[in-house]
Amino acid sequence: MIRGAGALLVLAFAAGCGTGQDPRLAMGAQSPPTTEPSSTTTTTTTTTLPASTTMTLPPPTAPQPPTAPPTTAPPPRLPPPPITETGYSPYAVAGPVTLVHPAALVVRVAFHESNHDGAQRQEALATAASPIALDTRDRGTDRQSAADIVVDPATEIRAPVTGTVLRGGSYTLYCDDTDEYVVIEPDDRPGWEVKVLHFVGLRVGRGDRVEAGVTVIGDHAHQLPFESQVDELVPPGQASPHVHVEVVDPSIPDRPGEGC
Repeated sequence: MIRGAGALLVLAFAAGCGTGQDPRLAMGAQSPPTTEPSSTTTTTTTTTLPASTTMTLPPPTAPQPPTAPPTTAPPPRLPPPPITETGYSPYAVAGPVTLVHPAALVVRVAFHESNHDGAQRQEALATAASPIALDTRDRGTDRQSAADIVVDPATEIRAPVTGTVLRGGSYTLYCDDTDEYVVIEPDDRPGWEVKVLHFVGLRVGRGDRVEAGVTVIGDHAHQLPFESQVDELVPPGQASPHVHVEVVDPSIPDRPGEGC
C-alpha cells in the first residue's frame, strides 16, 4: 500500500495513462489559460509631433543681366556756324606777319597746337570767321600755334600771305595718306615760313611770287579720309574740309617726331 500524497499521484498518473487524459485533470487541477489568436485586434500607437513652423519663401526672380560699366558720353557736337563770305580779309597776325583767309567761303577758324616747336602764336582778329581754340593735343606747343580753316568744299585756295614760294609738292600725311603742301617766305618777315597744307591741285612752284588773297595756290581743300579734331565741331557725316596754316621760325630747333 502506497501512503500519502505520493501514493495518490501515482494512482492518478496510472489512471490517466489508461484514458489518455492529462493526469493533472484527473486530479481536478486547473487547465492553463489559453489565448485565442485574434485576427481583428490591432494596437495603434499615436505619437504627437511638435507643430512645425511654416516659412513663406519669396517668389523666384529672373536672373538679372550683368550691369555694364558706366560710360562717359562724348560731348555734343556743335552745329556749324553760318558760312562767312570773307572777301579774303585778315583772320590773324603771327608776330609781324598778317594772315588772310585762304578761301572766299569759310565756316570756321579753329586754332590748335602745332607739331613744330618753332610755330608762332596766331592772334585772332575781329574779322576772323567764327574763331575758336581747340582742346590741347598734348604737343607742348602754344594752343594757337596753328589754324585749321574750315572752308567750302568747292572754293579755290589762295595764298594767305604775300611772299615767295620756297617749296611745295606732295607728302605722306600720318604715314598713310597723300596730301599736298606749299611753303611761302613772307615779305613781312623774311626767314620765316608760312606753311599751307591739306589742299588738292598745287598751282605754284619754287620761286613764284604770290599775293595774299589773290594768287591761287590750290584747286580746293582736301577732304581727309579720317576724322580730325576740327571735325568734332560739326554733325556726324557732314563734310568739313579744312586748310592748315602755320607760321614757323625755322631757327628754333624742332624736336624729332616719332616717324612712321
